[in-house]
Amino acid sequence: MKRPEHNTPAAELRCEVCGLMPEPPKARLTLANVAVMLPIELLVHALVVETHLPYVAKVLVLTLTATVLVIWVAEPSAARMLLRWLHAPALRQRRQLASAPSLWRARTLLRDQPGSLQRITAALARLDTNILSIHVHPVPDGVLDEFVLSVPGEVGEPELLAALLDGGGSSPHVWPTTALAMADGQTRALSLGARIAAAPDELPLAVAELLHARIVPPSDAGLKMPDDGTHLKIPTAWHGPITFARPGEPFTPAESARAHRLAELAEIMSYRPAGSPTAR
Repeated sequence: MKRPEHNTPAAELRCEVCGLMPEPPKARLTLANVAVMLPIELLVHALVVETHLPYVAKVLVLTLTATVLVIWVAEPSAARMLLRWLHAPALRQRRQLASAPSLWRARTLLRDQPGSLQRITAALARLDTNILSIHVHPVPDGVLDEFVLSVPGEVGEPELLAALLDGGGSSPHVWPTTALAMADGQTRALSLGARIAAAPDELPLAVAELLHARIVPPSDAGLKMPDDGTHLKIPTAWHGPITFARPGEPFTPAESARAHRLAELAEIMSYRPAGSPTAR
């Protein structure tokens, strides 16, 4: 069987798992069947009525012929010829979803000089990208700018990376994200600080949540870690050093500072006297 082309309605709507098309609206399906069946019914009736068969035979011939033609000709023809019209609502909804804005997180290194931010925002604006938030992290080679972007649906990772490079950025990285990224790091750190104040043992999980990182098992912590900024070690008094990993997304100095402050808070709370007002 010939596979549909990628730009056909069948290619856009066919289920990737079962290969079936969605059920069209009943009203459209009824109109399509009537439009195809009516000429066939009229032609069959005109031919049979002119014959000299008995009345009962005419009824049987009309019934059987019309049924066979409807099953084998009318319905398949309606589904094939009026495919785009039948599935127009689903196609319209699918295209609206495809063109809906998506959220991305982006990071890139910039030179710490006037005009750097203006150039990169202009490059993003050429893609109709809306910058929802921006955080600037000082680093030894300049500044690391972190963005949350609302991007048109047709814009993907390659276009975003090219725009960041075109705007003067270096070592760009982009990741799809959700609306939770709009909660800035300081807000998340304060919320997790309250969690640690109530339960200091929650420190590893809280830091992993804050940094969107995974906890490296103690058995692997002694192995040689890559020197690319994707591993972060936090000393603690009762757990020993805890190592976190985030492949492909180096930790910023601000993130490292927040994680260390949370560790200090957990240590302070763990040594509170049992009778103190803030102890559990």
